[in-house]
Amino acid sequence: MASTAAAAPKVMVTIKPVHSLVAGVMEGVGSPDLLISGAGSPHGYALKPSEARALQEAEVVVWVGPELEAFLAEPLETLAHDARTVELFDAPGVLHLPVREGGAFERHAHAEEGEADHAHEAEHDHEAEHDDEAEHDHEAEHDHEAEHAHGAEDAHLWLDPVNAGAMVRTIAAALSEEDPENAERYAANAEALEARLDALTEELAEALRPVKDRPFIVFHDAFQYLEHRFGLAAAGTITVSPEIAPSVQRVSEIREKIATLDAVCVFAEPQFAPKIIATVSEGTQAKAGTLDPLGADLAAGPALYFELMRGNAEALQQCLATP
Repeated sequence: MASTAAAAPKVMVTIKPVHSLVAGVMEGVGSPDLLISGAGSPHGYALKPSEARALQEAEVVVWVGPELEAFLAEPLETLAHDARTVELFDAPGVLHLPVREGGAFERHAHAEEGEADHAHEAEHDHEAEHDDEAEHDHEAEHDHEAEHAHGAEDAHLWLDPVNAGAMVRTIAAALSEEDPENAERYAANAEALEARLDALTEELAEALRPVKDRPFIVFHDAFQYLEHRFGLAAAGTITVSPEIAPSVQRVSEIREKIATLDAVCVFAEPQFAPKIIATVSEGTQAKAGTLDPLGADLAAGPALYFELMRGNAEALQQCLATP
């Protein structure tokens, strides 16, 4: 077993939920590396020098695609041009949904998110900030334009466990081509993982059935694949910075929107300060909750995807349940 593990290809994966799926397929063979760790967002991300070196050494790179990680398109060509790239956005069997804009769904603020991510990283790595500042500004702007110019399809597709199953099949096929000696193990792992994902889909459908018709609002429109799969009733989005408190006028507009849409709950993400969540929902009938598209506070590894999906289902249950 040790010699097989030593022969495993060097695999780099961009985000934690996809890394979890790749880790499941590779179990018993090797462990993939994770590019964006912690609570980092793929929107407007800036590569640190150490991450660029790791990308250069990768033999396989797994990403969703430029629709999500626009920052990676150029480094893949310049740093990882010899690596096998596995783009999951167009994996066979993956369902695509259009980006929601207009009406109650406000335009994403991904460029601003990128700036917030970069500011947070700067506190810990001033040198990396200096090296990457100009490149980041360009990439954050490009990311914002890319999502809305390219095909206008939502890239948060892993939040549908049926899509995750389709991604697992593509991951296993790519790894088997790269590493045929372990193809049998990849295939067996993928089959077992798909069975677990099927069971997860049934489990979540049963858990969320009682709250299917309860309207809610999200701070970031990342969850429509989850909503679509389980018939949930998202009523709209509100665009709020995770680090800057909204103005008095903006708070008034948001509260009016919550009331107009009759939202039972307002969901933020882990990077939002509790005070901001409380401020925008104060004086309304809506409760406040947290949904997480990436597993910000979860340990990376094969279990993360299942923990992430169950955690989001539990958050929806608790916040949307009838009092």
